[in-house]
Formats: sequence, structure tokens, C-alpha cells
Amino acid sequence: MRSGPVVRTRAKSLLGSLAVVLAASGGGYAVMAEPRQESGQEQRGDGLPPATAPVQRGDLSSGLRVEGTLGYAQERKVNAAGPGVLTWVAGEGAAVERDGRLYEVNGRAVRLMYGSTPMYRPLKAGDEGEDVKQLKRNLRALGHGPGLDPEDGAFTAGTATAVKRWQKAHKAPETGEVAKEDIAFASGPQRVRKNDSAVGDEPGPGKPVMTLTGTERVVRFQLDAAKAGAAKTGEAVSVRLPGGATATGTIESVGGAAGPDERDQGGGPGGGDKKAKVEVVVALDKPAEVNAPDRSPVSVGLTGETRKGVLSVPVNALLALTGGGFGVQVVEDGRAREVGVELGMFGNGRVEVTGEALEEGMQVGVPKL
Repeated sequence: MRSGPVVRTRAKSLLGSLAVVLAASGGGYAVMAEPRQESGQEQRGDGLPPATAPVQRGDLSSGLRVEGTLGYAQERKVNAAGPGVLTWVAGEGAAVERDGRLYEVNGRAVRLMYGSTPMYRPLKAGDEGEDVKQLKRNLRALGHGPGLDPEDGAFTAGTATAVKRWQKAHKAPETGEVAKEDIAFASGPQRVRKNDSAVGDEPGPGKPVMTLTGTERVVRFQLDAAKAGAAKTGEAVSVRLPGGATATGTIESVGGAAGPDERDQGGGPGGGDKKAKVEVVVALDKPAEVNAPDRSPVSVGLTGETRKGVLSVPVNALLALTGGGFGVQVVEDGRAREVGVELGMFGNGRVEVTGEALEEGMQVGVPKL
């Protein structure tokens, strides 16, 4: 028997109800289609909806897509180690590897060495520490001290000999000691993002000479602190690059205050809402294949939770029932009937639904596109 007219609340009430469901279910990150609104074209004269969509069974993801920026890893400032005039500096965009020149002060080169401990003192015979270990590892890697023990933190006579070989290779005075202004330690090969001082400047101790990054391409984006749970370290993501190409990557880190969203600081009373943000960094699986310019805008697809083999319908197929809860309008054999459903996860414009009278392949009413 044909059902009576479908009873539904107005769109504003449906939107409010859905917002409550989304907040309660943790699905607040899903992109939700606009709910149906009553209009002269919304319902045909025969009581059928203007369009239908199938009930689908398959995997449903709560992932979302966010805007990000293509960049390089591990940005840091390099400060001058001593007084003098800047006589040479590596150009912006230059890649510098172990033992390469970063800049020169009074004609004396500051060279890159690999290590996590900064160059905070001169290194000479009798010194001990992690910085000495780093120096010995670099001297070994450069072939100047093959017999050095990289796990021994003592600056030995053998270390001094290796230092002299290194100095000779660069036609520098063979003192066997390393001055504080001779070396800058960094985690690996570096790229010059920008020069903070120019040739002829006198940057002085502690003043920035240049900004470095790692050479590996990464993607950074920001999330509202309340939504940070949508990104998990180690989770696979997809990245849409300029020009339409795509790349894959893995979330490397989540955290670190990114400051208020500048878009939320504009014009209302009191300067608008200032939302706390966290920064998310994505390591690309094949960074060498990404050739887009630095600071290019990209979009990142987060996988989120995935539900396997569930029934789902478009979000705008939902009806808020007058008796409470939600339903869909099933269309069969030229007739429409209302079927109550329980809602599950929201994702990509669809919602998981369960109901005894609901089956895969059924057609449900949706607004006309």
C-alpha cells in the first residue's frame, strides 16, 4: 500500500539535529552536504522525490582534506659565531653537504658538519663530550681519521692529527684545533632558504646569517587544536600537488603551537576568534620526485577512521522525523515510503546507516542536483 505524505521537519531543524549527532559521534570533521529544504520543486505532484540515489555497501572513511604548504624539513637559523665582515655566503636555494661552505667571515670559511649538538666551544686536545664524538665521526667520513673511534668522546692526539689533515685539505693553518667559528653542526645536508645577512654586513656574534632547512621535501598544514585527533603520527596521507599531480606520504609529527589562524583575526568586535592551531608535518614517500616550488600550496587527504562493508547514503538523503530520529525516503515501484535508520559514521558527504528495512541497491530520495 502506498504510504501517506512523507513527514519531515524543515531544513534548519535537520541541520541542528545533524550537528548534535556529529558532535556526539566525533564526526565533526566530516564534510556535510546541505540538508534538504522544502520548495515548490522539492516534492513532485505524485509525492515522489525529485531525484534518487542508491544505498551503497562498501568502505566509508571519515577522512577530510585540508590545505597545506610544500616546504623543506627542519628549518633553523644559523647565527654568526664571531665578529667580522661577511665576505661570502651561499646563495638562496643552494644545497650544502658535509664539509661544504655555508658562509665566510673575514675570508674564513664556516663549514657544515653533521650532528645534533651545536658548536658551542672551540675543540682541542683534552676536551670531552658529544661534540667531540660528532667531530670525530665527520673526520672519519671525510677520510681524514679512519682510525678514530666515533664512540670515544675524548679529543686525543689522533683527533688532532685528523684535524690537521682536514685543515691541510682546505689550505688552512694546521693548528690541530677547531675554532668555534670553523664549524656549524646540523642534522644532515642543508638547503639555504634565505640569507638574513648580505656580503659586507657585520652580523656579529649571535646574529643570524642565514636560514637553513633540510633538503628533504615535506608538507606542513595546520589543524584547529580541537581537531588535532584527525591526524595521527604514522598515518598514510595523499597530497595533491600544483598542476594536479599526486604524491603519498606519512604524518611525521603532530603538535607544536602554530599560533592563531590569521583568517580568524579579522573584523568582528574584539578582533574575532583566535583559534589555537597545531602544526602537522608530512614526510613524502618519494620527495625527490616532487619538483614544485618551495611554499607551493597543496591539499592533504587524511584517511581518518575507515568502516568496512557498511551501508551508506548521501547525507542530504536524511530526513528528521517528527517523532524523533532520522529516516530516508525509499522509492520502489513508483511509490515512496519512509524508513527509519540509525546513523553511524559520517565521511565524504555520506553517512553510515542501519535499519531492518534497508538493503543495498535501494533508491532513496535526494534533492535534485
